[in-house]
Amino acid sequence: MEQGRSAPGRTMVVRLAETLGLSLRERNALLLSAGYAPLFPESGLDDEALAPVREALEVVLAGHMPYPAVIVRPYGEVVAANEALDVLAEGAAPWLLEPPVNVLRLAVHPSGMAPRVLNLDEWGRHIIDSLRARLLRSPDPRLDAFLAELEEYVPPAAPGVDHLGFAVPLRLRCDSGELRLITTLTSFATAIDVTLAELHLEAFLPADAASARILRERFGG
Repeated sequence: MEQGRSAPGRTMVVRLAETLGLSLRERNALLLSAGYAPLFPESGLDDEALAPVREALEVVLAGHMPYPAVIVRPYGEVVAANEALDVLAEGAAPWLLEPPVNVLRLAVHPSGMAPRVLNLDEWGRHIIDSLRARLLRSPDPRLDAFLAELEEYVPPAAPGVDHLGFAVPLRLRCDSGELRLITTLTSFATAIDVTLAELHLEAFLPADAASARILRERFGG
């Protein structure tokens, strides 16, 4: 098969895709390139088939209050968010908040959160490094261009010896003081629909008691 003397069967293509850890979209593309029909459906997010999923996501977002949480597509496009996301978006230029909002651009843009992010060098580099790791796994010219844009907004970082890149907290100035937030990412690992598999939930959690108190007082938690 590697030398082109034998064409892989459909099952072999699927097994190769699983072994390589390809996304569902990439698995469909590999099947097409091998001459087979795509295996995984791609529903619109508004399709009736995904109505139970949308309802469940709204419950998760509401349940995370008074802390910010957002559902995003690949590369940071916001699908849904809870009310507490306002603490991140406050003061941002209106054009950055017009749908479709990109939460990653919002986070580091000079007209977005950047003037209030006290550790923009570390936080911005954390975002860029995460996207760059994704680019290595799944090359995409669109992501290349997006990364180049974000690089323009982020100052160079000079991490110290105790720096933990995977655990960079967001230090954000707000009217009530400084928020220190950590994030968790939840993906839909067992999804068999391309659209659902590409979504993930980014939930912000207070990294100290003062941050928790500020958010509870602001959003009534």
